[in-house]
Amino acid sequence: MIRRLRTIMVLLLILSLVACQPASVQQKGSVNNKDWQQRLEEQLPLLGHRNWILIVDKAYPAPNNSDIVMINTGAEMMDVLREMDSIFQMQAHIKPIIYQDAELNYLDEGLVKGVDKYKKEVKALCSKYTVQDIPHEAIFKKIDEASKLFKVIVLKTESLQPYTSVFIELDCGYWDAKREDSLRSRIR
Repeated sequence: MIRRLRTIMVLLLILSLVACQPASVQQKGSVNNKDWQQRLEEQLPLLGHRNWILIVDKAYPAPNNSDIVMINTGAEMMDVLREMDSIFQMQAHIKPIIYQDAELNYLDEGLVKGVDKYKKEVKALCSKYTVQDIPHEAIFKKIDEASKLFKVIVLKTESLQPYTSVFIELDCGYWDAKREDSLRSRIR
């Protein structure tokens, strides 16, 4: 009887300790949605070309790689994209190369309610950037390779539309491929 009572007391103690954990304690590398903009702004000066920022839908899986920083924004996709556009305008050291799922081109209102409006808004917002449509699996292969060497930040949104995630590979903001080719020619 005393042994059973001790077991119950230990279980109650463990449950109370778990219940007292703050709600903001999440998976390693993640933050609560109130802090996502601040956390991202702290990370941006550390990022450079070959780093990635992913703005993903609600169903995007938690990565197994603990080096990938997952941030739950609690915000809508377009709100996060607008914020990212604003942030990129203030960064001289990086510029975005944007990838979208090629599958998005085949979605319409008959399959996904609201997708036509989304596509129109994203196209307008991203018109000043290089945007590439590639198959979903090909994007994941690129991200997988990059994450082995470079930091990846995932901004998870509340979007419930498939194939609407935006994958941003960071490039150097003050150097371009043309000048790199010129430099390589001089070196040879």
